Amino acid sequence: MRGRAGVRRYLNRALTVWRAQTADDGSGGQTTTLVEVGNVRAKVDQPTATERMVAASTSSRHSHDVYLLPRADVRRGDELRGTDALGTAQVFRVQSVVQPSTPVYSKALVELIQAEGES
Repeated sequence: MRGRAGVRRYLNRALTVWRAQTADDGSGGQTTTLVEVGNVRAKVDQPTATERMVAASTSSRHSHDVYLLPRADVRRGDELRGTDALGTAQVFRVQSVVQPSTPVYSKALVELIQAEGES
């Protein structure tokens, strides 16, 4: 992916960003809920064979790569929600976000969260 203009054409999905927010519960404790904080354009890919091997050797839960614009507000711990090409709902938990030395895109290493019984 070269240059910002080049990256945009590959970002073929809209994902909603959800982030944990903590608030006082009124009884001396706190509650944490996920709140919608924005939308991003993205490209969702399977990791390369090398990335899968490294993830397996470190017990990482990295199942997909999500490419974003370099200024996309996506952080470790966020959830990215959207639908795939078949209209199936997907939820990804962000494990980390990295950029190349020239920030033409951001790459989020994510884990696909599947409900029990899903394939």
